[in-house]
Amino acid sequence: MSRYSKKNIMEIRNKVVLITGASSGMGKETAKLLGRQGYIVYAASRRIEMMAELAKSGVTTLRMDVTDEQSLKYGVDLIIGREGRIDMLINSAGYGLLGPVEEVTTEDARYQMEVNVFGLNRLTQLVLPFMRKQQEGKIINITSTSGKFSAPLAGWYSASKYAVEALSDSLRMEVKAFGIDVIIIEPGGVKSEWGEIARKGLHLIREKSPYSSMAQKIIDFSAKAEPKNAEPAVIAELILKAITAKHPKTRYHGGHMAGVILFLRKVLSDSQFDKLMLSQMK
Repeated sequence: MSRYSKKNIMEIRNKVVLITGASSGMGKETAKLLGRQGYIVYAASRRIEMMAELAKSGVTTLRMDVTDEQSLKYGVDLIIGREGRIDMLINSAGYGLLGPVEEVTTEDARYQMEVNVFGLNRLTQLVLPFMRKQQEGKIINITSTSGKFSAPLAGWYSASKYAVEALSDSLRMEVKAFGIDVIIIEPGGVKSEWGEIARKGLHLIREKSPYSSMAQKIIDFSAKAEPKNAEPAVIAELILKAITAKHPKTRYHGGHMAGVILFLRKVLSDSQFDKLMLSQMK
């Protein structure tokens, strides 16, 4: 904690943080890091049994399903009842659905949006009245570099991340007058359950599908890239940097290839970028 003055340390110890998706990966590492830094951390996930390590470290764990209105209300009410405030909401819960736009069912697509967009939005709505009353707060939304471009077979996942980027931009302007910051974190390649789960989804594409060859190429490419991906702690440190900045930026990116791919998306034309993406799957 040497990077902080005594005044800053006292301020941190009074800051209450709610983190979703804290059972693994970036969410879990962020909960651990902020707990060590002295924040009052409430770590939420559907899989509360996977947060035993966090509970032992002094982090309070909550069972919360972002698609379940009751569990969201219960969690927020519990924190307000105990602490009287919520200073930071870190929306880290999410999952990735991969598959061809032609073949992904409406039911599966709807669930992708329920988790990554509507659940995130509803929890934000529940927390905002308390932040407005406090006249301060920070909302950190974890999107992805896939919120800036879409790869083959990632249409619905990217659609959900594009949506969060857009919602965050609107929200940032809406709540600025109330002293609330809205910050977007755009991870690139990060080691997590996401890759394994997403690849399992691709394995389910039927052999006779016209997209089966493309799916196999993406599985192979993803497996090769996995060892190069950043540790989740890299994103946790990025989040800490964002929430401790006096004037935080609207966006931060980190993880394997994040800076490179975002730069290329900005400077290349759509057709050039398409060629680049498809060239990786030959």
